[in-house]
Amino acid sequence: MSFPDQAGYEQIRSWLSDRCGINFADNKQELLRQRLSRVTRRFDYGDLNGLAPDLLHNPPQEVELAVMSAASTNHTYFFREPEVLDNFRTMILPEIAERAEMRVWSAAASTGDEAYTVAILVAETLGRQALKKLKILGTDISAPVVARAEMGVFPHRQFAQTDPSILSRYFEPAGMEQYRVKEEIRDVCTFRRMNLKARPYPFIHPFQVVFCRNILYYFDRADQIGTLEAIYDATEPGGWLITSVTESIRDLGSRWEPVVAGIYRRPA
Repeated sequence: MSFPDQAGYEQIRSWLSDRCGINFADNKQELLRQRLSRVTRRFDYGDLNGLAPDLLHNPPQEVELAVMSAASTNHTYFFREPEVLDNFRTMILPEIAERAEMRVWSAAASTGDEAYTVAILVAETLGRQALKKLKILGTDISAPVVARAEMGVFPHRQFAQTDPSILSRYFEPAGMEQYRVKEEIRDVCTFRRMNLKARPYPFIHPFQVVFCRNILYYFDRADQIGTLEAIYDATEPGGWLITSVTESIRDLGSRWEPVVAGIYRRPA
């Protein structure tokens, strides 16, 4: 189906691919149009033909960020994919538990559910004293999403997979069926805006564990490979990469060595 503003749509779709590495296939046009309609309404663009020129030529930063935020997928919840998290708890945590500092990166962190989940798993597995040497960085391309992660307040629906006892230990009611992450967990998590396509990554200290879940399939093959290689370089020898169980990177020819479903390792 073609629309009167099809040219603008194609320009924006190409911009998202070039600028952010986010790709929408032809059969996802309705989804992307629905998301971009929020931007056209908010900034009073008549249609995508009106939005595209501003976006491509010296865009106002708030428009640029709004388009990135609308295009990126932020559906997430606590304790997503228990199988992967259990392997992190039993396979990886014992290996890094004795380190003077545990450094974890949650790439494409969305609203922070994953970063806070990891902090809770560390506290539950190694004891709350382990939080003193834990540092978790959560990054996302969307500035509004990063702001929400920093707030640490979540609606009840994002706890569908959370044990009620965990909810009571690490969260406090915040009104309107929302919960706030307790300070001891918030304190170990830092959130920053970052574009995974902007490589090389600006990290001084390498990470021992990197979570990069449910984002690679939005990238084309070249950006998938580039992202995996940049993450590899930002991970210390012997460090770990955790992806979604539905995202296999085996056919991408990266340097990561597969361990079990969703878990890869940089050789020591």
